Amino acid sequence: MSHLRLTMLISGKVQGVCYRASAADMANSLGVTGYARNLPDGRVEIVAEGSPASLVSLRQWCRDGPPSAIVDKINATEGSATGEFNNFGVR
Repeated sequence: MSHLRLTMLISGKVQGVCYRASAADMANSLGVTGYARNLPDGRVEIVAEGSPASLVSLRQWCRDGPPSAIVDKINATEGSATGEFNNFGVR
């Protein structure tokens, strides 16, 4: 099975609501590697690598995020996995 890389920029009320930690929990439960980090402009960036099915599940979760989050928009791009990550972490 081929792995893909999904990069998402999530806009809305996504900082200060445990979005990154919750995304990491979800990614780890799906067997996805990569990271989530806050950006200076208030967005969260998620770079994730995994199976196509696991990335679809992660992207679906990101549409809502944790209970306190309000997601306005997700810009996503897909590409080939690089295999550079051993786990999914918060930066």
